[in-house]
Amino acid sequence: MTKSSLQTKACAPDLFSYPKYWAECYGTAPYLPMSRAEMDELGWDSCDIIIVTGDAYVDHPSFGMAVIGRFLESQGFRVGIIAQPDWTSDADFKRLGKPNLFYGVTAGNMDSMINNYTADLKVRNDDAYTPDAKAGKRPDRAVTVYSQRCKEAYKDVPVILGGIESSLRRIAQYDYWTNQVRRSVLVDSTADILLYGNAERAMAEIAWRLSNGEAIKNIQDIRGTAVVKSALPAGWTEIDSSRVDWPKDVSSLQEAYGISPYEYIPEDECQSKQSEVTEPQPLRIIPQPLTGKADFDRDKSFIRLPSFEKVKKDPTLYAHASRVLHQEANPHNARILVQKHGNRDVWINPPPVPLETSEIDGVFGMSYQRRPHPAYGNAKIPAYDMIKTSVNIMRGCFGGCSFCSITEHEGRIIQSRSEESILSELEDIREKVPGFAGQISDLGGPSANMYRLFCKEEKAQANCRRLSCVFPGICKNLETSHQHTTQLYRKARAIPGIKKIAIASGLRYDLAVHDPEYIQELVTHHVGGYLKIAPEHTEKGPLNQMMKPGIETYYAFKKMFDHFSREAGKEQYLIPYFIAAHPGCEHEDMINLAIWLKKNKYRIDQVQTFYPSPMSLATAMYYSGRNPLKKVSYKSEELDTHKELHHRRIQKAFLRYHDPKNWSFLRQALKELGRTDLIGNGAHQLVPDEEPRQSKRKGATARPAKKYQKAVGGQWNNRSSKAQKNRRKRR
Repeated sequence: MTKSSLQTKACAPDLFSYPKYWAECYGTAPYLPMSRAEMDELGWDSCDIIIVTGDAYVDHPSFGMAVIGRFLESQGFRVGIIAQPDWTSDADFKRLGKPNLFYGVTAGNMDSMINNYTADLKVRNDDAYTPDAKAGKRPDRAVTVYSQRCKEAYKDVPVILGGIESSLRRIAQYDYWTNQVRRSVLVDSTADILLYGNAERAMAEIAWRLSNGEAIKNIQDIRGTAVVKSALPAGWTEIDSSRVDWPKDVSSLQEAYGISPYEYIPEDECQSKQSEVTEPQPLRIIPQPLTGKADFDRDKSFIRLPSFEKVKKDPTLYAHASRVLHQEANPHNARILVQKHGNRDVWINPPPVPLETSEIDGVFGMSYQRRPHPAYGNAKIPAYDMIKTSVNIMRGCFGGCSFCSITEHEGRIIQSRSEESILSELEDIREKVPGFAGQISDLGGPSANMYRLFCKEEKAQANCRRLSCVFPGICKNLETSHQHTTQLYRKARAIPGIKKIAIASGLRYDLAVHDPEYIQELVTHHVGGYLKIAPEHTEKGPLNQMMKPGIETYYAFKKMFDHFSREAGKEQYLIPYFIAAHPGCEHEDMINLAIWLKKNKYRIDQVQTFYPSPMSLATAMYYSGRNPLKKVSYKSEELDTHKELHHRRIQKAFLRYHDPKNWSFLRQALKELGRTDLIGNGAHQLVPDEEPRQSKRKGATARPAKKYQKAVGGQWNNRSSKAQKNRRKRR
């Protein structure tokens, strides 16, 4: 059996080693042009590459179009931006003329459907990535719409998809908004190639090959890409994983597929047979159960997933395909995945090789203006206001939370920037951001505290197929010391002009509890009264499906948080986040969570209902009722999954048990669930046993006890604010 080079160490040429394109002589544009007038000012007669995006153009490293655009510019290409075009015709897509090489299409920093609709399928009335937060500036399924308009504008220009919407829809995926499985977005959009994950490596290779005259149809072998093939190449081995519940009798598989996993051919005889071959050998198929025994070249093998047509009709096969996809996510050992759509195959190459520190430093060190394009004038772009003084210190997440799509997009291997690069960006913020007052809003990434954490065993990492490095427990091979993060915080605070640095990214407290020094540093210097963390639930059942630690870990962290807060002489509180209606979460689980919230005196204002985002493991649970965290079969235990809006509302209401608007609804639900013991005015009960008394004013109701008292981190704040007093007067 031949051992693939990918199984030992994934490698790739240096990101900045490609020869620069001829347009390098134009230098760096103040902003990537969005109009022909700007192109004229730069002396351009045309663009080599045009990026079409669903977001407003903000020249900041937190916006994907800016990162890819500036990176391609650094490679010597003339890059234009068409931001939030009018998609009702192809006119706006011709705004910058015909691109010489290709269109790059992205929906923006968010999936367009999640951006446009709430978890309750209601249309959102604002868009944080649009000037003045105006809604309706991007279409539903933006990648598909934009791609088709680009093809209408110039049918001979290649279209390359990228961004999170493309990344999470690269195979057949369950679509929450239509309640059905949809085809790969590559098929629906009619684009030429799809880039998934962090796309700098793939983009550099594609741009270089196209600029050297290679046809887009011949570019099919790049990591981190998906392409459509009408015919599979000869001489490859197909690992058939298109079904579940294979027969246990190996001999029956041998007979069905005409192979013997135990056959031995001497090396000299094998070479003799190869010399006689004059025609390409036909595709060889090996059933998944026999792959450990069959002899084949793993460098020229791929995994056959159940087809689109099958997963659309069979939820169990959908769950199985999702499990396989997530197990083939390690760039060091992932294999090619192939899924048939009609008479064509979507061919998904292995994930991109993670960037080295010097490479990611180069990406973040380019000449960003760190502001929206001047064309927007004084309009406010909320997403920019939120991150304009934040710094992304890393990429990737090895947490593997089943409801989250970060891992599917950025990968599990952490890609960290150097201290020098991060500190330089902080100085850049100080100099470039208008009105900067010394406040840094975040120093983090997908997670606040995974900076420079890695697998200590290279061999183990090369062969690992775990879905999470921290669940069900922290892997023994994972480096958990936060010393580099702690040191970074200290150096960042020492920069002249930096007065305060907040940590707003999600904190993995199950990692933090293994490094008390980090918690002390965080609590003492980087918490401004409140710290948001996400235990997500209190009950084992839902937590196991979420791949999150037990509530005991939360208690351990809270104990350390409180201790170091007292030691620093600060009154600080934890603000926990929870999810309702997650697959595997029963109503009784939500009742127990509500009881926990009341016992700990939490009154949550912002609550989250599970949102089935494309391609996540939890979405596979939601659609199929099966658990892809385990081997899937038709006999697998079914999960308790609530899809009906009524039941999702019940679970959400339990998170806001204190809201009088929910009392009547919860009272009825508790009766239906046989939990009338929780109806009443006792300390251990959740809702009153009757509606609030009518006050003397007609139509008014008496205020519930403590309605105007604010629960802060488990403590009641009895001091009414001026605003609260004014509201009372108005009433």
